[in-house]
Amino acid sequence: MQKSTALLAFLLSFGAMSTHAAEPPAFAEFMKQAGHIHGIAVNLSEPSQLYLATHRGLYLASPDGKTVRVSTANHDFMGFDVHPTEPHQLYGSGHPAGGGNLGFLASTDGGKTWQQLSPGVKGPVDFHAMTVSKADPKVIYGLHGGIQISRDGGQTWEIAGPAPGQVIDLAASATDARTLYAGTTKGLLESKDEGRSWQSAYLITRPASLVETDTNGALYVFMVGTGFLKRQDQVWTRLASDFGGRYFTHLAIDPNDAQRMYAMTRTSELLASTDGGQHWQPFVQGS
Repeated sequence: MQKSTALLAFLLSFGAMSTHAAEPPAFAEFMKQAGHIHGIAVNLSEPSQLYLATHRGLYLASPDGKTVRVSTANHDFMGFDVHPTEPHQLYGSGHPAGGGNLGFLASTDGGKTWQQLSPGVKGPVDFHAMTVSKADPKVIYGLHGGIQISRDGGQTWEIAGPAPGQVIDLAASATDARTLYAGTTKGLLESKDEGRSWQSAYLITRPASLVETDTNGALYVFMVGTGFLKRQDQVWTRLASDFGGRYFTHLAIDPNDAQRMYAMTRTSELLASTDGGQHWQPFVQGS
């Protein structure tokens, strides 16, 4: 999911993360040419591969550094998410190459072709944050002129409520389709009524640069200046705290193995973890 440009500019003052191994030149060049990475997701058909939703289209990346353009559509996928159980069902929003807004898009063939399911409320919308409920995949949330919700897989939308201030990211609960989380510049917020009202979900009010959930019901947050956090059964654990003021911007978790996850940093470094986020290494190892 894409983070607002203004909000990311605000977060830049907290620094950036650096990896510990150089990426192969071809992959490093691809990352430069792709422009901004707006979202990442595990390819359910091949969990070692990642979808990269970029400023210039959708790609699949492999650990060997190979990248393949998925679609000829050169959309700027500002919003991007995948169906939690259907490998070929993808969702997007953003801008076409010629400008304007795309509305809410869906693909049923793994991102090769796209169609607009709905313009959204007061659309065509440009969802800069978007999340599909793992508890009920027909429930989808998007950020545009407030919190928008669809309960029929994106066919129709309504405004659930006003968005909290300075939202960076959204994540739907994996256990309750009515519960929604928001990472904001003032901390992590939780709504139990589909985005109508909000309350703090973590005592520390530092910027939450991402929020995500896994199929086991765990909640993950990157809190700038605090580290990478996990909440399971209302108990918080700090998975990694050696990041200082550096931060992640996107997180993807393998739905079949929550120990395997991937993260994008503010400087577009792609990292991988095989122990549930405690240790990280480059997704593509250096040659």
